[in-house]
Amino acid sequence: MKRANFLKALFTSTAVAGTTSLSTLATAGDLAAFSATYKVSADGKTGTATRTLTKNANSYQYSVNARAAGISTLNQEAKFSLNGGQIIPNSAKLSMRILGVGYTHEIRFNHTNKSVISTYKNNSTTLAMPKQAFDDLSLEAQIRQELLNGKFTGNYLLVKRSQIENTKFKRTGNTKITVPAGTYDTIRIDRIHDDKDRATSFWLAPTLNYLPIKVSQTNDGKTISMELTKIN
Repeated sequence: MKRANFLKALFTSTAVAGTTSLSTLATAGDLAAFSATYKVSADGKTGTATRTLTKNANSYQYSVNARAAGISTLNQEAKFSLNGGQIIPNSAKLSMRILGVGYTHEIRFNHTNKSVISTYKNNSTTLAMPKQAFDDLSLEAQIRQELLNGKFTGNYLLVKRSQIENTKFKRTGNTKITVPAGTYDTIRIDRIHDDKDRATSFWLAPTLNYLPIKVSQTNDGKTISMELTKIN
């Protein structure tokens, strides 16, 4: 894996399910505001990531702010709404800076025209969207809603820089794990990769409305791990 991609993955490999505050657990059909902090470790480097969801009526803003040992910074944001258990993404933006070099990727959804405009380094591509697609953060929210409502499908469309990719996950068991924030009963969800040398696993706590407690990703022999440290 190239250095830039590896450091980007250090913060963005966590996309699987939305989270919630311990004090304001969401009910099915709704999302609760939250802020949570994680420790991220990779290739001898460490970083922190804060993930925050805010709500105004039926409009949501989900953001991620992260930093790795003065080497890399990441700011990610998505705006979406919720309708009958279905997340409707509106826009997303990712700004990444590694060793002083940065780039931005923006996504805008046009549901009327069933299309997506993906802008990477000021170059825009219009992608057809016959079925609902998601950015990384709105996909987290969608999977969370499905788990809360017992309707996990594991099959989604994810907007990349120049295409929309089919992305699959599977449920693979239950286990108790301990992280800096405590010990939790979790379910494990794995992302299905075509490349057998890649592996991505997520441990989610049902009692916390599927808060991601731990994430592990292996690629090119290097492993990235993320563990919950606290609910802010």
